[in-house]
Amino acid sequence: MRRRSTRRYRLRARLVVVALGALTLAGCTTGPSVRPAVVENDGKATKPASPSSAPVPLPPLSEPQSPTLRWTDCDDDTRARMGQPGVPASLHFSCARMNAPLDAPDDTQHLLARILVLKAGTGPVPLVVVNDVGGEPGSLFAARLAAQLPPAFLQKFTLIGLDRRGTGMSGGVQCVPPEARDALLGADPAQGGLGDVLDAARRAGQQCAIDLDTAQTALDSWRTAGDLDELRRELGLDKLSALGRGDGSKVLSEYAVRFPGQVGRMVLDGLPDPGADRAAVLDAVAAGAQGTLDAFGADCAARGCAMGDPKAALTAVTDRLRTAPASTADGVVLSPGIAMYGVYLGLADRSRWPALADAITAARTGDVTALEAFAAPMLTDNDNDPSRIGGTIATRCNDAATRLPADQIDKVEQGMRAKYPQFGALVAQELAWCGAWPVRREPLPPAGAPGAPPIMVAATTTDPVTPGQGTGRAADQMPSAVTVSWQGTGHGAVGLSPCVTAAAQSFLIDGKVPADGTLCPA
Repeated sequence: MRRRSTRRYRLRARLVVVALGALTLAGCTTGPSVRPAVVENDGKATKPASPSSAPVPLPPLSEPQSPTLRWTDCDDDTRARMGQPGVPASLHFSCARMNAPLDAPDDTQHLLARILVLKAGTGPVPLVVVNDVGGEPGSLFAARLAAQLPPAFLQKFTLIGLDRRGTGMSGGVQCVPPEARDALLGADPAQGGLGDVLDAARRAGQQCAIDLDTAQTALDSWRTAGDLDELRRELGLDKLSALGRGDGSKVLSEYAVRFPGQVGRMVLDGLPDPGADRAAVLDAVAAGAQGTLDAFGADCAARGCAMGDPKAALTAVTDRLRTAPASTADGVVLSPGIAMYGVYLGLADRSRWPALADAITAARTGDVTALEAFAAPMLTDNDNDPSRIGGTIATRCNDAATRLPADQIDKVEQGMRAKYPQFGALVAQELAWCGAWPVRREPLPPAGAPGAPPIMVAATTTDPVTPGQGTGRAADQMPSAVTVSWQGTGHGAVGLSPCVTAAAQSFLIDGKVPADGTLCPA
């Protein structure tokens, strides 16, 4: 996606840092686990052993004691950021800012990161909400979740959404040049090679090194977990209860490793695969995307929508865009790759499937406005939120310790494109993003979280972002994890599956730990 305007862009990073000392402003069934087994030498399947023979009990809920955050009304600003669809007028929002140590590897000035948090609801117990780094900022995700969850949640909890560092209003990263963003996400599904993506990644990495400076390597999940503990203290809590989705679940899992004694009741919805072989992990993601596309087509057929077969419809759209590029009213030109990325983002949000089908149908006749809107949050800055591509690349690259050479990336892309015609190239292009990014010098956080109380992990079998099999592998590394698996489709299960939502409600509110391996029907 490119813009016809020739105006010059002033590139700048928005990770705000200040000197230390500055003033802070349902039916479920128990069945066999779908997780791959962890095999010991004797052939038995088991989880890693806890260093303590006695399991840690699930802690009771407690109300805040002497909180220090200063909340102010942010109803209007939040609704402006959310756009449409909005949430009921009965929901009200307050926002606060907190300072947390930047904690960059090369920081000698003891800088601080400025973090935005949002409060939705009036329940007596805070429940912190963390979202995917490439999804809606946590503040907006919490606002929408408050409208989706059963009323019992907001009677017990106040949802506390956190814009994780480098995203949303917590210094959203804007160092990726606008002209590079299109190429970073624009791998054509029908044409091989990621040369343009690699070139754009080099431009982005060079500019981010200049703009972010010390902060460049401080945007990762481990340090975001540190931000959560600062938030726990400022909320006045002994234990942190939280709900994470996707990459947000990864932050919570690392919190449990880093601060096991402060873990309250946690639900990890769609925990990412922890495998070190990133190419294999992304291969499963592409398979999940293809499976989701099939379910999307079945849903469309059941509703009698006009799109027809989604694969044929998408081929028609991308073929048309190659020969006759289409523009939106604001001068945005959609490429086949960006069109497919918009479809991928739409598939992840099951509530938007009807709108996505309509957008694909319109794009077949040359009207790409609705389809472009699905990709726009990753690519376009506005007054309310920066594009999400910068924070996504920064966090994913800082969370990874390895880089693949260009020839190996092209080989992986070729194989994935052959296996997954719609989404193989699109997913494989993520391997190119980190080529010019500093290689992580610190060891990756250890797996496991021994000493933590029971943690509920929700897995979705056909998930285009965090496939259920990978979530199972992640849960198998956590001694206290109990898994509830939804045999459904889409990204995340809490709020979508009545069964998983009921299990999360019982776990978080009533302290009832579900049986490990519980299965929820589609």
